Formats: sequence, structure tokens, C-alpha cells
Amino acid sequence: MAQMIPAPTAAVFDALSTDIADRLRELRRLILATAQENPDVGPLEETLKWGEPAYLTSASRSGTTIRINAYRKSDTRYALFVHCQTDLVDRYKQLYGEILTFEGRRAIIFDVAEPLPREAVKHCIAMALTYHQRVAS
Repeated sequence: MAQMIPAPTAAVFDALSTDIADRLRELRRLILATAQENPDVGPLEETLKWGEPAYLTSASRSGTTIRINAYRKSDTRYALFVHCQTDLVDRYKQLYGEILTFEGRRAIIFDVAEPLPREAVKHCIAMALTYHQRVAS
């Protein structure tokens, strides 16, 4: 079942090119589905941070914030961002360096011309949503 997009998130998507907005909606669905599949994550809070759609594990505090948006205002590239002071992107690179593109310690970069590598991205999302559980253990 599709979850209603909150007005602030919808406004961000509506301001972007159709291709980017469609891909961000797909990424949003994957984030929400990944959270729902993991009982330790609990419900996500969907809000805006720095004007970008953000997904927080406010209830469980199990993970770090995930943000999604067009990449540097591009009409063809978009990104999934995590907190740069985590080791997540380094871990993503170790696991998926051959199939994903990264920026520094904060982002996975995608192109609308390429299919979303769903399983790899889903695993990266799950790692972010449970980041604090791993750090605490």
C-alpha cells in the first residue's frame, strides 16, 4: 500500500524535473518499505532537513537520518545522503564499490538513465536505519 506523501515532501518533488521526482518517489518507497520490514526500526518520521526530504528513526532511535534529493540541482542525477560523520559510505564502498557511485562520506549518487540497483540500495538503507544499533553493540 502506498503511503501518502506529506505536503512538504510533495512540494520538493513537484519543484523537480519529472524524471528526478519519479526516481525520488521510488527511493522514498524503498526507504519506507525497508523500515517497515525491520521491527527494530519502527515508524519513520518524514520531514525536511536543509530543504530535502529526510527520514528519521525518531521512535526507535535505531539509525541515522537519510535524506534524498536531486544531486546538485541536476535534472539527471539524484542522491541518497547519510550523515558524513558516520562510517556508512565507507562501508557501502567496501560492499558495493563496483555497482554504486559515491560522493565523499555522505552520498550515493544515481542517474535517471540507469536502473536503481534495488537490492544493494535496500541493504544500504537498512544499514543506515540500524546504524546506532550496530554502533551500540
